[in-house]
Amino acid sequence: MLHKLRAGLAMLGILIGVTAVIWLVALGEGVSYQAQQQIKDLGATNIIIKSVKPASASPKSMGAFFIEYGVTRDDFERIRTIPTIIRSVPMRDIHKEARFSDRTIDVRFIGCTSDYFFINHLTMERGRFITDRDGVDRDNVCVIGNETAKHLFPYEDPIGRAIRIENDFYVVVGLTASRLPSAAIGSSLEGRDYNADVYIPLPTFRARIGDQVFTAKAGGREGEIIQLNQITVTVADIDQVEQTADLIKTQLERFHKTPEYAVVVPKELLRQAEMLQMMFNALLVVIAGIS
Repeated sequence: MLHKLRAGLAMLGILIGVTAVIWLVALGEGVSYQAQQQIKDLGATNIIIKSVKPASASPKSMGAFFIEYGVTRDDFERIRTIPTIIRSVPMRDIHKEARFSDRTIDVRFIGCTSDYFFINHLTMERGRFITDRDGVDRDNVCVIGNETAKHLFPYEDPIGRAIRIENDFYVVVGLTASRLPSAAIGSSLEGRDYNADVYIPLPTFRARIGDQVFTAKAGGREGEIIQLNQITVTVADIDQVEQTADLIKTQLERFHKTPEYAVVVPKELLRQAEMLQMMFNALLVVIAGIS
């Protein structure tokens, strides 16, 4: 009787161990797939250059109130001339409140070019995206995300109507289709919810908002000067990504004395995610062997 009990407990232990390993493998595969898919969505041939506020940033150029940092329009013009780059997109963004009638929503207010649509794999539900002509004319037109439309226009068709941001009105010419938000990827990239965006032409953004930004701080407000928040480029061939990223870093180092930018290569992030998955699977094999 005692022998049967021991045998039964041993079998139960093996069953629990095997079940736990299977569960861990499935969980690990699911998390890894999600992370890798998000990185793939960024584009294996893309390189992202972000403005980063240095820890030692101090006011300059406009008295003791403004802090100036980040990538510039001159950086963009130099980077876009690299022969291996086939598409380059400058971007400026800030959080604002959008209003229509008595409805409001906090949005990510983005100044961009027409290529932003392609480089971020957006799709249109209605209307059109920002065009180069909109930028030339500095038109007050905008494209809104799906969630923005639901909040501001629950009963109306947004196309042709004007939303208010600060003291300016922008006519809605397009509505992007809903898409899943992207989670943050370590310290390299923050999470993004494209559904709560409002897009306007970059020249319009510069004319209406400008480079100066005020942020609330304890005891008052802090002023910042940022020309561009991000530059995203697409390389012609995936084998040229690392080489192009090195050229970009070399260029930026020549014109920036402080580390006020970050160069993110999704291809490298994907490789790291795949390596971590291999290490995790190897660990599970060891655990399974012990079990």
